[in-house]
Amino acid sequence: MFNEKDIQQMNAHGISLEETERQVTLFETARPYLKLAGPCIPGKGIAVFDWEEQKSLMALYDEEKQKRSLIKFVPASGAASRMFKVLLGYLNKPGEIEQNEVTRDAEAGQTSAKQLVVFMEGISRFAFFKDLSLTLKKKGMSMEEFLKKGSFRDIISLLLKEEGLGYATLPKGLLMFHRYPEANRTAFEEHLVEAASYARDDANRCSMHFTVSPEHLKRFHTCLINAGPTYEKQFQVIYQVGFSMQKAATDTLAVDLENQPFRLANGRLLFRPGGHGALLENLNDLQGDIVFVKNIDNVVPDYLKKETYTWKKITGGYLISIQNRIAHHMKELTSGSMAPGLLDAATAFLKNDLLITMPPAMKKADPEERRRWIMGRLNRPVRVCGMVKNTGEPGGGPFWVEGKSGEKSLQIVETAQIDPDDAGQQAMLAGATHFNPVDLVCGVRDWRGEPFDLREYVDPETVLVSLKSKDGKELKALEHPGLWNGAMAHWVTLFVEVPAITFNPVKTVNDLLRKEHQPAGGQESQ
Repeated sequence: MFNEKDIQQMNAHGISLEETERQVTLFETARPYLKLAGPCIPGKGIAVFDWEEQKSLMALYDEEKQKRSLIKFVPASGAASRMFKVLLGYLNKPGEIEQNEVTRDAEAGQTSAKQLVVFMEGISRFAFFKDLSLTLKKKGMSMEEFLKKGSFRDIISLLLKEEGLGYATLPKGLLMFHRYPEANRTAFEEHLVEAASYARDDANRCSMHFTVSPEHLKRFHTCLINAGPTYEKQFQVIYQVGFSMQKAATDTLAVDLENQPFRLANGRLLFRPGGHGALLENLNDLQGDIVFVKNIDNVVPDYLKKETYTWKKITGGYLISIQNRIAHHMKELTSGSMAPGLLDAATAFLKNDLLITMPPAMKKADPEERRRWIMGRLNRPVRVCGMVKNTGEPGGGPFWVEGKSGEKSLQIVETAQIDPDDAGQQAMLAGATHFNPVDLVCGVRDWRGEPFDLREYVDPETVLVSLKSKDGKELKALEHPGLWNGAMAHWVTLFVEVPAITFNPVKTVNDLLRKEHQPAGGQESQ
């Protein structure tokens, strides 16, 4: 299947022959679907904290965070092209984009036309409007004249193409998201502002890490150099910001529809990025105790940030409380003592607090075997996952999943992981009351303070195979287990209900016109 040149190409990529052959086998093997045991709901899989509990957890976080290394981890490499899908569609059509025609199509119910009308009617409310107007001015053009004439194509072209702002090829993190009186902010800057509130240590350092694409690294550095000092002065912090790229060694081999290695015109193998699950390697490289994980586009203006700050501290405090109790039981279990009640207390903690139930067969095992089983379940990375009430957003949700051994665990499950032909499983999937906004607080060190090797807690079977194309030819692409799905399948997982206001993603450019991304009280940028 592979020749000497192929192996040289693999070695240059940092991928072994054994790994490449394993990937081919995954294409040839029917991917097993997960077996749902039911959705997690408040009180049964999802923790709901009352005000007193919230205050207690926030206090614990503020007290103990000084003893720990905090890092804010933001996947930020994705291109923003999907945000502008409708605009790009119109831009790629021949001829002028006639305002009357677009309006007529919108009134007739055409979705893309409706979205274009919303975009153009709201264009002055976007944070990038100022930069777009200045770009036009430098070219001797007037935004006012363009709007008066209804010159949609020219405006969209200068927004998206390289001769203008080039937004179609930039990552979301570098787009202007929000307007402020003093200066507008990119999504990247909003994350800097967020970190100053809940991710600073006792020396006022804010450690942050962004995963970016190589072609955008310089721009991120420039944004940090230009904006960082302003926020350091404003919030009295010191930013320690790191960047990394998805490792070439996490790329995956593409195959044709016959599961044979897909080859380019020059005969070379085609390796593709392995999905966001590949970022587990980047997360594993971080030297921290507590890592906050949040998507780049889930940010809000300052006047709405309070709830985000509050719930970051609540979930962080919950993580610390769980870690402290795990450490207590691990110390007892490794002390050599088999005091009466020790195993029962640890088993009760597993069941009542970590929602991990000991299998019936294990309950009958001898004390030493039970002790090892309990320690194996306790001594794992921990993640606390915020969950918002389901409002119809596409994506994963919190479920009980039954493993091959019959054990049930809490997992974030995507639609693609469930058998579409199993009516019972689909009914359980539809019964989800909550949604995964990617709002995680992760404990990545063990009870002794040693870092876990996160690669040991992956479910390798939870890969995703999708159909793609290259040079007009169809192919199969392989993605690693998702970062918050299979890549964290064997972590200690806990779900917490968080307010919907903490989840405000930007999937399309028009999402930036929603009130959650607009200034308070109609304030305008200067």
